[in-house]
Formats: sequence, structure tokens, C-alpha cells
Amino acid sequence: MTLEDLIQRLRDFAAARDWEPYHTPKNLVMALSGEVGELTSLFQWLTPDEAKAWRNDPALEANVLDEIADVTLYLVRLADVLGLDLFAAANAKIDRNELRFPALER
Repeated sequence: MTLEDLIQRLRDFAAARDWEPYHTPKNLVMALSGEVGELTSLFQWLTPDEAKAWRNDPALEANVLDEIADVTLYLVRLADVLGLDLFAAANAKIDRNELRFPALER
């Protein structure tokens, strides 16, 4: 599946449920924030070693995968509603970061 396929699948999903009127930038940002909060809560009180071993706990693994998916889906939907090319925006940000934070000389 490509990003374009995912975007179209999300468009179709929203359209089939008449959710487009609710998929405003404000609402999508709020939903995205909520999902990031849910992901954060899964790691909040773990030690660094426990967090690294998240896949060793089947319940935690399932929850992390679900929350990562939710964050991804809301971010992709938000970018689509805003008319943004998510990959172009991400690559442009990496380009700026490469200038701001030069690689270490080794």
C-alpha cells in the first residue's frame, strides 16, 4: 500500500460514514492530540529498559500498535484535509534540520 492508497482509503472511510463535515483541521488536530496522549500514557511510567522491551508484553504491544496506527491515521487525514504533501513536508523539515544540526565529524 502506498501513502496515496492510504489517503484514499481514509477518504472513502470518512465519506461512507458522512464524517467529512467533522473532519475539520481543528477537530483532526484535537483527535490527533488525544491519540498522542494515549500513546504517551502507555510509556509514561515505564523505565527506559521496560520501554525498550515493549514487545515483550503482548498487551502493551497490541496497545502500542493500535495507538501508533491511530496517530498515523489522524496525521495522514489531517495532512489530506489541509492539502499538504506529507512526504514533501517531512523531507523539507529534514532538510532544514540538516542545516540547523550539522552531522558530527567522525
